[in-house]
Amino acid sequence: QVQLVESGGGLVQAGGSLRLSCAASGRTFASYARGWFRQAPGKEREFLAAINWSGGRTYYADSVKGRCTISRDNAKNTVYLQMSSLKPEDTAVYYCAARDTYSDRAPAYEHWGRGTQVTVSS
Repeated sequence: QVQLVESGGGLVQAGGSLRLSCAASGRTFASYARGWFRQAPGKEREFLAAINWSGGRTYYADSVKGRCTISRDNAKNTVYLQMSSLKPEDTAVYYCAARDTYSDRAPAYEHWGRGTQVTVSS
């Protein structure tokens, strides 16, 4: 069974940092692009960042550019999202996803994790 499992979420004060991880099991996603999205209550799922299969190309939404870094370790079948200078408006459930090639559109992704909650207090 293919699984993507996010971890690293939690409660953090504004201005703080978090590192999210997304581990894959059941198959290797080494040849897949990986993405991070988030969804706040009452809002649509929002693209944050994506990385190509090799890690050589990365893509960021304007809302997080300069505050987030996506990276991957294919040997561990894991992708990471390092977030800094967190704001209360960053509060959301954060999801990782995988597909064959890069996209910033959530419906394009075939595989999803269940999400990890990030709460930023003011």
